[in-house]
Amino acid sequence: MTLNDLFLKAMSHQAYIDAMETHKENLLHIYHSFTTPEDNDFFKRIQDKKLRVIVLTEDWCGDAMMNIPILLHLAEKTNMEVRMLLRDSNLELMDQYLTNGKARSIPIFIFIDEDGKEIAKWGPRAEEVQHYVEEIRAELPDKEAEDYNEKHREVIQKMTETFKSDTKLWNVVYTSLKNTLSSMY
Repeated sequence: MTLNDLFLKAMSHQAYIDAMETHKENLLHIYHSFTTPEDNDFFKRIQDKKLRVIVLTEDWCGDAMMNIPILLHLAEKTNMEVRMLLRDSNLELMDQYLTNGKARSIPIFIFIDEDGKEIAKWGPRAEEVQHYVEEIRAELPDKEAEDYNEKHREVIQKMTETFKSDTKLWNVVYTSLKNTLSSMY
């Protein structure tokens, strides 16, 4: 199946949000709280490219919860249509976008042109967000430790709260997306 075919089969971003169960409120909070910078020249350059976006995602993913609302704002400013594919139902595509060649990390944003040709790929995290995640995960005990599962849940909760509220991280994501799209032209 081509990227164009996958785009056409994918659900609208609104259908995805409507069906969310885990992070819907958090995603909507970020969407309603984030303000896109004034980047009108950049928006015009991207709009002229007539791009579309395929998002590989899952509702339970905290990174998707933070990154998708920012992408949606960027898409609104540039008239990019965004469509969603659930990772776990699209492993053949996911396996073409593995992180470090092995991890099915999401979200993955695949930017395609009018012909369905991949123009750029972004995800699963902005570099600065990755550093934050590495720092917080460094606090975890060894996976064999008796309290590992409890501590892991605490780390996930802390990351979720940070992703939901840290506007600096939102701006880092926006800048990372902008840099990715700017580097293609």
